[in-house]
Amino acid sequence: MPPSTTRATPDRTVWSKPWAQLKFVTFQPHIFPRMLGGVSPDAKAGDLVAVYDKLGQRIGGGLYNPRAKIPLRVICHSAEPVGEDYFEAALRRAVMLRRDWLKLDEQTDAWRAVNSDGDGLSGLTVDRYNDVLFCDVTSLGVFLRLPRWLPLLHELCGTKHTHVHVNHDLGSLEGIKPSLMKEVTATAPAKVRIREHGVRYEIDFAEGHKTGFFCDQRDNRLRFSKLVKDARVLDLCCYTGGFSLAATVLGGAADVTGVDLDEAAVAQARRNQNLNQVPPAKLHWVHADAFAYARQMQQNGQMWDAVVLDPPKFVLTREGPGHFEGRRKYEDLNQLALSLVKPGGLAVTCSCSGLVSLEEFEAHVIKAGHRLNRRLQFFDRTGPGPDHPVFSNCLDSRYLKVLWARVV
Repeated sequence: MPPSTTRATPDRTVWSKPWAQLKFVTFQPHIFPRMLGGVSPDAKAGDLVAVYDKLGQRIGGGLYNPRAKIPLRVICHSAEPVGEDYFEAALRRAVMLRRDWLKLDEQTDAWRAVNSDGDGLSGLTVDRYNDVLFCDVTSLGVFLRLPRWLPLLHELCGTKHTHVHVNHDLGSLEGIKPSLMKEVTATAPAKVRIREHGVRYEIDFAEGHKTGFFCDQRDNRLRFSKLVKDARVLDLCCYTGGFSLAATVLGGAADVTGVDLDEAAVAQARRNQNLNQVPPAKLHWVHADAFAYARQMQQNGQMWDAVVLDPPKFVLTREGPGHFEGRRKYEDLNQLALSLVKPGGLAVTCSCSGLVSLEEFEAHVIKAGHRLNRRLQFFDRTGPGPDHPVFSNCLDSRYLKVLWARVV
């Protein structure tokens, strides 16, 4: 008789409790329901559980929530037990990267302190704005522990106040009750002013998108400013004026137009202009839909020396009509933007859709340019700043893509 190939069933009675077992071996931090092989009966929502693979080998620790879309977030892969002390070490490691390694304080007082999976703290994003920490929470386990972590975070970052944001729909799925954070956030200011490479911005936490400001574009704003001296610049989807102000204040652009559909963002952009004492003759804002504005300028025969396009996320789903509609929007808007660039001019185009790869985005932009019978001389492809690190086992979190090209 041939030898049996049946594997022995792991003895779960010797496992550390509470525990969760995977159906197969993976280093992915996000474990969806179909990937879970079993969970100990004593495991409760928000618990830190020991994680075992299908062979019964301990492979790490994670935060468990049976009602969530991602019921298990593996925060550390290790054969050794993972305890609550892991989180303090992870927070210290995250801030040390920004302050000691990258020395971001020399450039700005606004930087990402914790980048969720990129710092081994899945479900927590923290941006530092002057003396305020803005925490975006997507995990019940993180939410329950955050009050204990905040004193350490403030000590490490040199901050005083806290804003905590929980998406309403996601929070309902996770079982998060934001009202429990009222005491923590009671003293936080509604607005704060920051500096970035010498440019000043005001952050409005009530009106702003996501965490109120896009720290991920910091290095790209500086790079753009170095390419537009004396240029006529168009900033489509300008939000609160990051690229526009960098081009004007740092770059010495001759004339800059910022366009955005969000009326509150445009109002904030004007306040940022005043903060930097930029005269209206050099920088002006248009409250309009980027598609409609670009079509009108195309009909008017207007062209710019440099056009930067940084639209909101267009692709929100992995498949279906919404996925393809989002891709079509990228092509259509890029075609309009490229039609407004003077021959030999600069085009900088961005995508923050994590479900579209860099190569796919580049293909859409190329198609848009070729429809106009124009060629793009790409000279760089960049992404977010180094305070948005990505772990090798979670490359899906590498979302921002920026293409730099001369249009001929």
